[in-house]
Amino acid sequence: MSTLLEIKSSVLRQVQVCPSFRRKTEQEPASTSADLQEPATGAWKPGDGVEFFAHMRLILKKGEGRQGLPCPEVLLRSGSPAPAEPVDSNRGLRALTQEEVEMLYEEALYTVLHRAGTMSPDQVDDEEVLLAYLQQVFGTNPEQHAEAIERVKKAKAPSYALKVSVMRAKNLLAKDPNGFSDPYCMLGILPASGTPREQSGQKEQRFSFRKGSKRSGPLPAKCIQVTEVKSSTLNPVWKEHFLFEIEDVSTDQLHLDIWDHDDDVSLAEACRKLNEVIGLKGMSRYFKQIVKSARANGTAGPTEDHTDDFLGCLNIPVREVPVAGADRWFKLEPRSSASRVQGDCHLVLRLITTQRDTIMSQRGRFGFLSYLLLLSRVLRFEHRVEEPNSSSWHGELSGPGTTILCLHGAQSNLSPLQLAVLHWQVSSRHHQTRTLDYGYLLGLLEDMQAHWEEAPLLPQEQEESLADSFSAFSEFGLRLLRQLRDYFPATNSTAVYRLELLLKCLDKLQLFQPSFEICPFETELNMDIAAALKRGNREWYDRLLSAKSPRELPGPQRLAGLVELADVIYEDLQACYGIYASLFHGILKVDFFTLTFRQLERLVAEEAWVLTEELSPKMTLQVASGLFELYLTLADIQHFWSYIPGRDSRSLALAGIHTPFLPAVKLWLQVLRDQSKWRLQGAVDVDTLEPVDASSRHSSSAATASLCFSHIQELWVRLAWPDPAQAQGLGTQLSQDLCEAALFYTELLRKKVDAQPGAAGEAVSEPLCVVLNNVELVRRASGQALRGLAWPEGALGLEGVLPRPLLSCIQALEEDLHREAHTVTAHLTSKMVADIRKYVQHISLSPDSIQNDEAVAPLMKYLDEKLALLNASLVKENLSRVLEALWELLLQAILQALGANSDVSADFYGRFHFTLEALVSFFHAEGQGLPLESLRDGSYKRLEEELRLHKCSTRECIEQFYLDKLKQRSLEQNRFGRLSVRCHYEAAEQRLAVEVLHAADLLPLDANGLSDPFVIVELGPPHLFPLVRSQRTQVKARTLHPVFDELFHFSVPAEACRHRGACVLFTVMDHDWLSTNDFAGEAALSLGSVSGIARPQVGAGSRAGQPITLHLRRPRAQVRSALRMLEGRTNKEAQEFVKKLKELEKCMEADP
Repeated sequence: MSTLLEIKSSVLRQVQVCPSFRRKTEQEPASTSADLQEPATGAWKPGDGVEFFAHMRLILKKGEGRQGLPCPEVLLRSGSPAPAEPVDSNRGLRALTQEEVEMLYEEALYTVLHRAGTMSPDQVDDEEVLLAYLQQVFGTNPEQHAEAIERVKKAKAPSYALKVSVMRAKNLLAKDPNGFSDPYCMLGILPASGTPREQSGQKEQRFSFRKGSKRSGPLPAKCIQVTEVKSSTLNPVWKEHFLFEIEDVSTDQLHLDIWDHDDDVSLAEACRKLNEVIGLKGMSRYFKQIVKSARANGTAGPTEDHTDDFLGCLNIPVREVPVAGADRWFKLEPRSSASRVQGDCHLVLRLITTQRDTIMSQRGRFGFLSYLLLLSRVLRFEHRVEEPNSSSWHGELSGPGTTILCLHGAQSNLSPLQLAVLHWQVSSRHHQTRTLDYGYLLGLLEDMQAHWEEAPLLPQEQEESLADSFSAFSEFGLRLLRQLRDYFPATNSTAVYRLELLLKCLDKLQLFQPSFEICPFETELNMDIAAALKRGNREWYDRLLSAKSPRELPGPQRLAGLVELADVIYEDLQACYGIYASLFHGILKVDFFTLTFRQLERLVAEEAWVLTEELSPKMTLQVASGLFELYLTLADIQHFWSYIPGRDSRSLALAGIHTPFLPAVKLWLQVLRDQSKWRLQGAVDVDTLEPVDASSRHSSSAATASLCFSHIQELWVRLAWPDPAQAQGLGTQLSQDLCEAALFYTELLRKKVDAQPGAAGEAVSEPLCVVLNNVELVRRASGQALRGLAWPEGALGLEGVLPRPLLSCIQALEEDLHREAHTVTAHLTSKMVADIRKYVQHISLSPDSIQNDEAVAPLMKYLDEKLALLNASLVKENLSRVLEALWELLLQAILQALGANSDVSADFYGRFHFTLEALVSFFHAEGQGLPLESLRDGSYKRLEEELRLHKCSTRECIEQFYLDKLKQRSLEQNRFGRLSVRCHYEAAEQRLAVEVLHAADLLPLDANGLSDPFVIVELGPPHLFPLVRSQRTQVKARTLHPVFDELFHFSVPAEACRHRGACVLFTVMDHDWLSTNDFAGEAALSLGSVSGIARPQVGAGSRAGQPITLHLRRPRAQVRSALRMLEGRTNKEAQEFVKKLKELEKCMEADP
């Protein structure tokens, strides 16, 4: 019997490498343990929404394990013992009568008392122990046991025989000239005297195995046996079987000789074989054969034998043959010390009995049948009822039991195949009455398979018996598979392992089917297994339906049960795919998952169609809630099929099931909208506007709102409505409801914080900080939830691109929440305005005698304290918002301080310039605060410009005024029109030539829709050109596109034109006869770029003569800042310049 293999479950191996795909369920902050209890599924009534969202969380939690395909780690959760399998004592071997028991007992005692051969170390050689064991097995009392032994001892001893199978030899000596030999074997039984025994009692005097013996006349077949001659080989294969009777087991021995057969050949034939001679040794053998042939054909008489060459011998005492037989290689021995032999011989030896003085033997029931009955008796005895966890018993027999069975099998002359068949038959039958380990049964089948092809076919009676055992076991296995979920639950790793071994046993049965003349199966076993699985699926479904949703109940009462049934079916399909499918397909090539999915999906779809038709006219909130939950599970079943590569869900019975559920889903989403607002209202009512914990900066209501939005988004993902048009309607409505809920929440927060009394003297309000953080958290949570509400837009929709309605909704909500955040930020920073102005005023009033850093220190200390509080209270995004607001407040406070102080020293402005740079460094915080780009933009530029101009002289301010005009760009190029001019410098005459060509698209400044334009041409700044007067063109009446073509000359040195800020200024005016002229626009041209100044003029046809188009514009704020600086100066030059510009401003209209 082969050693059983240790088999490990492939499913259990998958668990070791498969990562878990489950995630932790996010808990709602500040929720009680009661929230997690399953609420009633009745109609949802107005309240705080806690119960509704608790039920919603249960729905979402149920769907967490339904994303993608299952992993065995999720399913195999228990290693407890497998459920007990059904057993039936009637399915075992038939019970023996008392007479049969006594005969079997006698047979077993006879086997022990007349044992022969050598025991192996693991066998029991103590006769008393073996007899005592048999007494226990058969349950006899001491008197009966002693009487039985006495009867057996008085019986005649059995006749013994030795079965010898000469299989092969290897590495024999070469005795022929061609380098080979022609070996054959002679074997027989030698008594203690060393001469062969003859059955008739007469001895052959001329023959002996010893050296010098000669052969004449035929030898008795029962005394000496000879194998066939194998020509020209040193590794002969015989596979011949012989039987020798043994008179004395203790003294007889088996003797075997191997000879090289030499045929009688003529001298001529021997010479013709010269070409077969190989090597020097072959040449020696060749000459020996020539001499032998010459002697045979010449001097020798015709009656003289020609001796064969000796190759080796074996002497094996019969008593040394193991009880279980020997199947091994034996090393060849020489006849004497002078002999030279080599090689080995493979023999199979078995010591059997041929005549037994027992009742069973006399009735012809000895052998196969007696061993079967004895093995059954021993197996039942060894497999005790009181043994714990008996289903894991591997059939390990005790030493006495194994020894007795081995003795009986050997004495009964049972082949290894017959022994394997008997062990399978008895164990498989016993398994149906008392559960064994399937690994043990699989090992028996593998042992039988190993001997099946090597041994001859079984007798018809034994084959029929084996076929019956196969049929009985397959029938038993199919009955278990019909109740697969009961006996092999997918959550129990032990049971799954047993199922794997059972399937392997059934697979082994199929391998024997083609070898049977009498087929044990009416159909293919695979077909029987598939039919059993289908029948089992239907029986399981019917039991489940009757228990959870009986058809005799009204529809509303059946709905909750049908939801539970659908959930159970989904879990079962997960188990089928994750656990059972790989086993059935890998072992039996049965597609169990497809078979089960198709069957159960069709059954539950039929039940759902019928129920929705019945409930559609009775739609209530309670019905809608149940239908919504039922649809989610049905959709999960449909998606499960789609997750498998190559599967199309459109062929399922559930395809199109969403249609009758649409009214219920719409009604449920309306309930969701109302419950969301009630939930947010309740959360804000109990909110204390304090952080949830030390690691959080938002309050409990924000966490609740964030979780609500997350649940809504997860629910939409689970819903996954398949119809694009309907999905767009549902998604659009849900996204709008979510936006309304987010804004509703911020409104509730604002009302709550407004109703709270503010702390006196508190510059940084913690409730306001919490509210600001809440708004930011809700902004991010709602935005993320909205992006998760995307729906399919049909064939034209791009993957990853949000639908337009959803994108518009996201953008609108983002703007509203940003606006709300800025409002709260302004409210928060408004409490600091008075303090900031006080500290800025302190800087402006500080005497020049103190250092700048001392003057700024109180402001910096104040900001550092407040920002430390803000940093501890605000999230990063809100801290940036507050920093930006404070920065703007500081800039405005400094601008106000500058405006309130005129005609002060340059140190005053230098101090504020120092303050400004210190604040930039403070708010930038080495990259941890606001970016430099945002700090140095907007009001900062205006403030920096004023500080710079305050530090300039009057002429520098005037130059800056003209530089600003040159830097100014028209924001709307065509609004004020265009002016074409041509300029160049005539170095010979040291004069500047300016030609005004024409204008276009001027503003209509008269009542008739036209203008009377003229152009004033002047050079600036005035201190660079003190003697140069402005010049003007003629007035062009009633036109918006005047043509002037007038040339003006200005006598100025080139050095003055190259000065920074030197320019020619063109002012277009509208001439009014009865009132002041109107300003139409202006343009400036840098003299540094004029031909003849920037570069030497080359000829009259040079590029310097090309026209230049200037876009007219109005002065902007940066130009007027220099003017405001000059207005504050009291010196004559500044006042005259300002006076001149004031006169021009009277002609201007207000800036658009």
